[in-house]
Parts: sequence; C-alpha cells; structure tokens
Amino acid sequence: MTSFARLCLSLLFFVIMSNQSMAQTVAGKEPPLPAPLETMAKEGAQLRYMGQAAGLDSWIAIQNGQEQYFYVTPDREYVLLGLLFDKTGKMITLQQVSALQKQGDSVLDILQAEAKPETESVTKNLAGEKEIANKILKSPAEQLFTDVESANWVRLGQEAAPAIYMFIDPQCPYCHEFMKTLRPDIEGGKIQIRMIPVGFKDDTRAQAALLLAIPSPQERWFRHLDGDAEALPVTPGINEQGVERNMSIMQSWKLNVTPLSLYRAKDGTVKIVQGRAKDVKALMSDLHPVN
Repeated sequence: MTSFARLCLSLLFFVIMSNQSMAQTVAGKEPPLPAPLETMAKEGAQLRYMGQAAGLDSWIAIQNGQEQYFYVTPDREYVLLGLLFDKTGKMITLQQVSALQKQGDSVLDILQAEAKPETESVTKNLAGEKEIANKILKSPAEQLFTDVESANWVRLGQEAAPAIYMFIDPQCPYCHEFMKTLRPDIEGGKIQIRMIPVGFKDDTRAQAALLLAIPSPQERWFRHLDGDAEALPVTPGINEQGVERNMSIMQSWKLNVTPLSLYRAKDGTVKIVQGRAKDVKALMSDLHPVN
C-alpha cells in the first residue's frame, strides 16, 4: 500500500499534549506540499507554509474566503485539519499565523481581512477516476461541458437559478458590457453566472486568481464593473494555479475568446455563445432549470 493511499484527512480540531519546547514553532526550509494540498493549490487556494510545530509541518490555506489550517505528520502519512493547542490550552496555530503576518505578505493580508475560519467538515474526491469514466462515450459538446463544470469558478447570483458558465478576463471590455447587461437578472434571482476567471496578461491573471480566493467575489466583481480600482488589486505573489487550470481548459479546446458562455438548454443540449449574446431574452428563456 502506498503512503498516500493510507493518507487520512482528519477533519477535526486536535490537541497535541506536549511540553512547551515541543509546542514551539520551528522555522525551516519549506517541504513539498502533500497531495491533498497540491490539489487545493491547483483549484486556486492560496497556501502559505507556517513552519513546524510539535514536529508537524503546517500550512494555512485560504480558498473562497475560508481559512483552513493543515498539519502533516513527520512520516507524511497523515494530514490533519484543525487548530493546534499545547497542553496548557494555548493556541499554537494563532502564534504561527501571527508570526507569518509579521513577515509581510500582501496576498495573505488581503485574504485574511475577509476570510472566515473553516470549522465544518469538508471532503473531496481526490482520485479523479469517476471524472475520467464520465467522459467515456460522450459527444465533444458533452465532454467540453464536463470539463467546464470541473473548472474553478465562482457563483454570481442565487444557487437555485438557471446557470450559465462563463469564461471572463477581468479587464475584457466585452465581458464588462455583457455582465452589466446581465446584472439586473443576476441580482433579481433569474439567473446565476458560474464565472470562470482567466487572464491573458500578467495583471489580469493576478486579478482572476484573487476572484477565486476572496469570500465575496460577486460584490468585488460588481464594484470592479462600477469602476472601483481597489476592488480587484493586482497582488504580486498570488497563487495562479487555479487560473492556469482554467486557461488550460480553454487552450485544450482551442477557445480564445472572452466572454465565452456555455449552458444546458431546455432540450438538454449544450450550447455555446462566443462574445456577447445578441438576444439576452432568448438566451434566458432557453436555459435549463437547475436540477
């Protein structure tokens, strides 16, 4: 059995009963990310190494506005999610985060200003076999739609509303115009946009990565559309792997236009709109209800 085949992602708060010296955070060379955290990074999470505490390597991860703390056992067989305390009840995790903040990290500062610690259990299928199997015998349109569904996206609008997947570049003027047209229907609960941020320039890739990480993408995006230059700051050092994955989907299907919209129509077929829709009312009336 391989080491990561036995890896356990423990979703709980845990206490390490140790003496004070063992509980101290130890700085050192950053080790490789364990497989579950590599997956999170590819999905757009911002990860920072917090050092070693009680013999455990530790990372903070921020994704979709949720703050999570991970600890890896010395044999790298197990990853634990939660807060680390010493035997006196002192929260070691808080000390680690404070030390990290003192080092100065503009990405971390922006995200932590809005992030909320994650305390609920979250599980994800990291194997991918089911995704591969689902592609077998599908038409090209269905295969494309499957790829788009698995992209890194953020929701604008209500979860129960009919959905449109849309590739956007944060500085694309045509994306801005189309979104402004759709905004009343998004805010009115008539449609949801599952926005897939991409970036064709360095600055827009950084802005797209921020959209994947912040807890309030809709509010920030609409402020950006309204001309607020501070809504999507270009932040050096931000992890862009989530955006790169979105870009790879476009490139693998030879798609090079934004906005690019995909949706399932009432008749069950997959439809694609390149650029702005000429008839928005017809588009909305053609959307398949959310299952």
